[in-house]
Amino acid sequence: MTRTLIAGNWKMNGLKASLGEIRDAAAGVGQGKAGVEALLCVPATLVSLAAEATHGSALKVGGETCHGAESGAHTGDISAEMLADAGASHVIVGHSERRTDHGETNEIVAGQAAAALRAGLTPIICIGESLDQRKAGETLEFVSSQIAGSIPEGAKAEEIVIAYEPIWAIGTGEVASPEQIDEVHTAIRSRLAERFGADGAGLIPLLYGGSMKPGNAAEILEVTDVNGGLIGGASLKAADFLAIYGQAK
Repeated sequence: MTRTLIAGNWKMNGLKASLGEIRDAAAGVGQGKAGVEALLCVPATLVSLAAEATHGSALKVGGETCHGAESGAHTGDISAEMLADAGASHVIVGHSERRTDHGETNEIVAGQAAAALRAGLTPIICIGESLDQRKAGETLEFVSSQIAGSIPEGAKAEEIVIAYEPIWAIGTGEVASPEQIDEVHTAIRSRLAERFGADGAGLIPLLYGGSMKPGNAAEILEVTDVNGGLIGGASLKAADFLAIYGQAK
């Protein structure tokens, strides 16, 4: 059975003063519920503090990116090993904002995901099309190419998570329709089955990201092959994050 994951992505938000929200989220998650995992991915400056704040609860802490190398002359970067050492269990790789702002290619993302696995972290590998690609009818072809290029060789199905985030819906208030989500998630599962077999593909949580909020989460989470969400702004407030977590099955 595919596990469900509700993951927050704080992006470049959060100071020490924000730890209260993390503690509230941890208290709300408590010991968790069967089959549903809860995760907050926070800026690197907060990973260690967040891990302390969530200790004893089922709420996990993750990073928002990592470098492919274990160490070295990479000023300003953070390795997967550093995140694990700080208390992270997961890391987001390949988010469209990283692909766009930092020129991260599928090859780079695959290297980051491999680094996460090397360090014992679960990589959340992000894929998704632009509005122009959707209008041109290129969504499935583009997403399939990202899957093929961003999952590292040797990765096992039970070790990874895939997040589909249509770029045109990230932080815009726009949300893909249930029909659009269903079409893409079905195609993703099919591509994964070609690589990992049907049983293996069924072990990989497929998250939807793109303006998921308490008010639309239930409808999205009911879509076949949606196994959770990668949530941006709505994860910054414990009440909103917990409202979405509470709707997950």
